[in-house]
Amino acid sequence: MPVAKEQIRQIIADNNLNSVADVYTLLRDGLKDILQELMEAELDATPGYEKNQKGDMDSANKRNGHSPKKLKSQYGEFQIDVPWDRNGEFEPNIVPKYQRDVSGIE
Repeated sequence: MPVAKEQIRQIIADNNLNSVADVYTLLRDGLKDILQELMEAELDATPGYEKNQKGDMDSANKRNGHSPKKLKSQYGEFQIDVPWDRNGEFEPNIVPKYQRDVSGIE
């Protein structure tokens, strides 16, 4: 989905982008947010319910917190919080266990 020039100008104005370093910071922060949400969505499938959903849960496996993980990308280093489940069944696909470099994912 292409971004209109007006949208780009608005992003520049909203984020006070004055240099290439500012653009890299914006891209790094955006990538961080996207990866975090993708991992949360991946975990939704493991115990079979979404975050904060307390309805009729048939599973004994539940969300059980997060652990920090520092990642490297072409835009710089950043930290995400990897969600985990009580039974240890969650195997993230978007950023697999022990992977720290996500340069190819962009």
